[in-house]
Amino acid sequence: MDISVQFKKGALELCVLVLIHERDRYGYELAQSVSAHIQVAEGALYPLLRRIVNEGYCTTYLQESPEGPPRKYYKLTPLGEQYMRRLAIEWKHFVQSVSSLIERGI
Repeated sequence: MDISVQFKKGALELCVLVLIHERDRYGYELAQSVSAHIQVAEGALYPLLRRIVNEGYCTTYLQESPEGPPRKYYKLTPLGEQYMRRLAIEWKHFVQSVSSLIERGI
């Protein structure tokens, strides 16, 4: 498997949580927002969204759409906000550690 795919999988959950934290979002909007930063298959997003809802990090609600059927929006729960903050701290530590190691070799 391509190493960049592994990096993306690790970062995808944090990116999704941060975007939902900014404001409630629906699935396609999340896919577009994430894709603006990292290229990810839309099919990878929905299993992640189901999992974070099942784990209590997000709730969902339907809202009427001007185009077509109602949209399912994702909203971060207080537990999800705590989890997002913990993941962000872990991510920053990881990136700093890897970057300092890489710098030694360059």
